[in-house]
Amino acid sequence: MGKTYERIDGRLRTFIEEQPLFFTATAPLSGDGRVNLSPKGLKGSFAVLDELTVAYLDFAGSNAETIAHLRENGRITLMWCAFQGPPNIVRVHGRGEPVFRDDPRFPGLLTRFPGVDTRAHGLRAVIVVHAELVRDTCGYAVPFMAYEEERDLHERRFAREDDASLNDYFTKKEHIASSLDGLPGLPLPLPPSSV
Repeated sequence: MGKTYERIDGRLRTFIEEQPLFFTATAPLSGDGRVNLSPKGLKGSFAVLDELTVAYLDFAGSNAETIAHLRENGRITLMWCAFQGPPNIVRVHGRGEPVFRDDPRFPGLLTRFPGVDTRAHGLRAVIVVHAELVRDTCGYAVPFMAYEEERDLHERRFAREDDASLNDYFTKKEHIASSLDGLPGLPLPLPPSSV
């Protein structure tokens, strides 16, 4: 039932860009390490950069597992499910990297997300993923669910933070500077925002 694609374009690109939710999966190299699976939302925070490269905005949160795993080994899988319309699941398996606020590429990457006020969400990094394998599968067992609206809680929580207070928030959290397994996470102190 599954099909492999050489690139992210056409119907496949349209499908993933229309989904209001996707998931990321990463893991450390250690067999004892914890696998991380995260839901990602916020309209406009995902972009297809080219036929084999995608990116998403990494916002403030209570841990930095994805960043830690990418810094260690780069492995990542992104997954989208059709909760409405014809059944479909798309996975992009690849290599990713966090592009931090002090990276010269950071301002240019932000131009790919024009609909998001990045200052209001405590932006930490842009995660860039280079696809190595792109596949879809049937999704016959995925239930129908209706999208209602975006939550505004994240923006309301982090819009009041500036660089100094955001750095304080990250410093106080146990699993921001290092992962659950002790891998280096978000580099602190947080570089100042140039946007």
